Amino acid sequence: MNNSVPQISEAEIEVMKVLWEKDASTAKEIIAEIEKTNDWKPKTIQTLLSRLVAKGAVRTEKKDAKSFIYSAAVKKEDYQSYANRSFIKKLYDGSLNLMLASFIKDAQLSKADIEELKNILEEKQNES
Repeated sequence: MNNSVPQISEAEIEVMKVLWEKDASTAKEIIAEIEKTNDWKPKTIQTLLSRLVAKGAVRTEKKDAKSFIYSAAVKKEDYQSYANRSFIKKLYDGSLNLMLASFIKDAQLSKADIEELKNILEEKQNES
């Protein structure tokens, strides 16, 4: 597991999603994006940005005397991988098989979904 991936709260993920999508952005741009889907106050979003900078998940670069450019210091793929492993460890005692069995049992899978899953497993088996 990548130990350099910081713990990121659900609210902070909303900020990270903007940075992963837009790359480098000013606080004003990030706030504008988040306000499209959340009714958070700009001060709340600024606080989340500050926390992410303190955690090392976000980098800052001075744009001018009054503003900064923010960018993700953690790649989306790295965070997803970390979050997946953490989720499996917490809820399924680290067993990927238990997690998959639970999801498959509870899901409404179409024949196409089942075929896709079979193909993914076959590809994985051929890698070994």
